[in-house]
Amino acid sequence: MPENLVIVESPAKARTIARYLGKNYAVEASGGHVRDLPPRKFGVDVENDFEPSYELMPRSRKTISKLKKNAVKAKVVYLAPDPDREGEAIAWHLMNALDLNGKKARRATFHEITRPAIHEAFKKPTKIDMNLVNAQQARRILDRVVGYELSPLISKKILRGLSAGRVQSVALRLVVEREDEIDAFEPREYWEITAGLQPEDETVAFEAKLEKLDGKKAKINDREGALKVVEALKNRQYHIESIEKRKTGSKPAPPFITSSMQRAASSMLNMSPGQTMREAQKLYEGVDINGGSEGLITYMRTDSTNVSKDALSAVRAHIKENYGDKYLPGKPNFFKSPKAAQAAHEAIRPTSIARAPESLKSRLPKRQWQLYDLIYRRFVASQMKPAVYALTKVKIRTSSPDKTDPKSELQGIFMAKGREMIFDGYTRVMQRKADDKDQILPPLHEQAILDLLNLEPSQHFTQPPPRFTEASLVRELERKGIGRPSTYAPTISTLFKRNYVRRQNRSKAIEPTDLGKVVVEKLVKHFPTEMDYDFTRDMEENLDRVEEGKADWRETLREFYGRFKTDLEEAKKKMVSVSESDNGKDTECPECGKKMILRYSRTGDKFLGCSGFPECKGTMPLDDDSEETEHTCPNCGKMLMKRTSRRGNPFLSCSGYPDCETAMGIDKEGNPVELNRRDATRFGCPQCGDKTYLEHRDEGGAMVVCGRCRWQKQPGQLEDALKETENIVDEHTPHCEKCNSPMQVRTSRKGMFLGCSKYPDCDGTRPLGKDELPAPVITAEKCEKCGLPLLLRWGKYGRFLACSGFPKCKNTWRLPSSMKECPQEGCDGRLTSKSTQDEQYLGCTRYPECEYTKKIEKKAAGKTNKKKKKKKR
Repeated sequence: MPENLVIVESPAKARTIARYLGKNYAVEASGGHVRDLPPRKFGVDVENDFEPSYELMPRSRKTISKLKKNAVKAKVVYLAPDPDREGEAIAWHLMNALDLNGKKARRATFHEITRPAIHEAFKKPTKIDMNLVNAQQARRILDRVVGYELSPLISKKILRGLSAGRVQSVALRLVVEREDEIDAFEPREYWEITAGLQPEDETVAFEAKLEKLDGKKAKINDREGALKVVEALKNRQYHIESIEKRKTGSKPAPPFITSSMQRAASSMLNMSPGQTMREAQKLYEGVDINGGSEGLITYMRTDSTNVSKDALSAVRAHIKENYGDKYLPGKPNFFKSPKAAQAAHEAIRPTSIARAPESLKSRLPKRQWQLYDLIYRRFVASQMKPAVYALTKVKIRTSSPDKTDPKSELQGIFMAKGREMIFDGYTRVMQRKADDKDQILPPLHEQAILDLLNLEPSQHFTQPPPRFTEASLVRELERKGIGRPSTYAPTISTLFKRNYVRRQNRSKAIEPTDLGKVVVEKLVKHFPTEMDYDFTRDMEENLDRVEEGKADWRETLREFYGRFKTDLEEAKKKMVSVSESDNGKDTECPECGKKMILRYSRTGDKFLGCSGFPECKGTMPLDDDSEETEHTCPNCGKMLMKRTSRRGNPFLSCSGYPDCETAMGIDKEGNPVELNRRDATRFGCPQCGDKTYLEHRDEGGAMVVCGRCRWQKQPGQLEDALKETENIVDEHTPHCEKCNSPMQVRTSRKGMFLGCSKYPDCDGTRPLGKDELPAPVITAEKCEKCGLPLLLRWGKYGRFLACSGFPKCKNTWRLPSSMKECPQEGCDGRLTSKSTQDEQYLGCTRYPECEYTKKIEKKAAGKTNKKKKKKKR
């Protein structure tokens, strides 16, 4: 046993650090937190000044037992979790769980996992910072107090199993209030008039917009007014009154902090904040390259834009060498960090600027490589010169062609704006999205006469504020000071898990569910202080002050709890249950005749349920937004009502529901059309991960469609699916850790694994992760049990066919390792075993194009001589 024991959170981090420390250090992983408040008890003694009662987490007991034995043998125990509140708390809990004293336990902190950073950290170990620990304890106890006291209340008044949180509920309020703004918004019509103009001696045209009429700002509110203006100006002469030219610069953005990385990954890579943080964690802890594990980025939970001197020198040298002096500013670019940022932390950047993304493309999984590439380019761009643009503003006046009195006619002022890049600067590395409004103007001079090519009026409406996306919600939480970098992703993830919010109608936009709205309504009414944005921000700042040693953590808890307890006791008396509200009181249950009451489903939608539940399970939809139509139900003759699905799609349903369950679609003219029959599958959408459905279409057979995004695919032939999923190893498969050679798929009695292509000269192996297997492919083959399409999947022992209706239908079929060629003339398919409910047969993998089948004859039963195995005593 080495004389030094190092404890980190994860095995990946342990492997990376072990490479740098050598044989005198044993590096072990704790698996994250090892102690916490008890899961089924309050665990906080409020009367005893909020004394917490910590206990070992069940999953950590074996780990702690092993670490205790190793700690006894070691001379020094280095506690090296992440350099933030959570990491400091993990170190403190480890110290207590392992019964370590202050002399034997030492704290090692580093912001990047590289050889120099690790050696420097272990040369200068420190003690555990109790200010950081107390800040984490205060946050944890605050969250426990709110969750443990408030969640049972809203579960009782609204729906069982709900949760509330100090930050989570305030984030939900943001989403709900934005939706209220959208609902209350009344669009206003306005018209714009655009002139297509061309200089007399040029062939290039450009556009100009009407800005003023008779010296006042042009305000045109309807079509009639727009046509009058067009009629008045179409025969006028257009000449350039003035040209204004200037240069403007576009400065590069700072290197990523946690929130900006989450936003950029969401908009550019379509990754959720949670996915972004998981991939960033892997890049930070270490990835297998060059025969060993290397940390590729600095610590990813940070709100500081600071960059170390060494990193600045390296990136400036990189810019000079690869792009030239004209892209390198005279001195480094420095950026202002957010108010509460920790100066000791760094921005998120690559640990080595020499490690270009292109060199890692074959060694990183696709998602990790995309995120690393984004972080790398953002960091390089942040230290480059601004992009420079030439802006041109042209003022164009109308006048009478026969030079009559100008006062007697309508005078128009048009403005044309041009924008042209002079120097690309940082955009050479970090491309900016092109603006559709940018136009390059032809050569122009003042007093020039312009030919009018067209004068087009266009109708517009003012737009409501946009719904939040995950990226914009992170920005708003950061702007208002709600939560901290480490809490953004889990907060948003919880809102989705609790069905308080959902993505709106096949887009990234987030909308609150009925359940989310009623939760916010109840909490804002009865807990106005705790749900206040400023109060939540002030509480975060108080926790920051605890971290800085400027405030006592117990005093912070006392101040919060006194007010919260008063509001809680009042809410228990006055909060009205949703079942006691007026909605549905006059409606009778269609099953038993009792009164209907308002209820909420687990998916977040409200409906009417029988007050006699659970004896009677009668339900009715709440159709507050339904509209009467002129169409009648084809089945019962009653009126069809126009309604909107929860995903925002309009449809028609019978007003006689639930006696008649007819539902129809709506065409462009508003007429009813038959809906395609849909069967739910368990095949996740390859684009967004949402549920998919098998839609039966008259004109094109069956189609697999996503319930959220616009993805759709026609089930293909099994032969095509076999070819599509043939290769597991691709350009993103990491190379051998020992010799850096490509890896190959090999099999053993335990299943498939990756082995070095240089075997037997190199015996490097590693497990084959589930995320490295090809995605399932849907086929035209039908499940003989339920009729849904079969998926071609990769499993532990190879490819197989599985029903897309899993887990309701668990039918699977193994595919043979070798298949005979189809004997049908002109067919290049192969034969594989298939079945119906009655028989087994051989069918072509080119079905339905090739319908060749051959019945499998059952073998006659004969005598067998099987040796009986001796029973072991």
